[in-house]
Amino acid sequence: MGKLLYAGGTASIEIDDRPLAHIRTVILAKLRRNESLAFTWESGSYGHPGKSTIWIHPAMPLQFDFYGSREVMLNRRWLDEMMASANSHAGLYVSAEPSFDVTVEEA
Repeated sequence: MGKLLYAGGTASIEIDDRPLAHIRTVILAKLRRNESLAFTWESGSYGHPGKSTIWIHPAMPLQFDFYGSREVMLNRRWLDEMMASANSHAGLYVSAEPSFDVTVEEA
């Protein structure tokens, strides 16, 4: 289980390492182009579904913490789906991982 820390740690989002590696790749690609994006994740607890959204901007501090020591092989189809989502008006939202047809080396 990893963490995405945003705005100096004011937002801390726990995410499994595998999806977090994909999220990092997509967010960093957007930020390299000086593009902002919304990021929405499931935030419910105790059996109550919920969602939270943050606005990610190149000027805001962002940190990705991974608890596993193994590199994650990235799923190209999942990256493409996430990037399409990140480029939409709704912003980045993580869906279930599609079949693992094509991998890419971790960026």
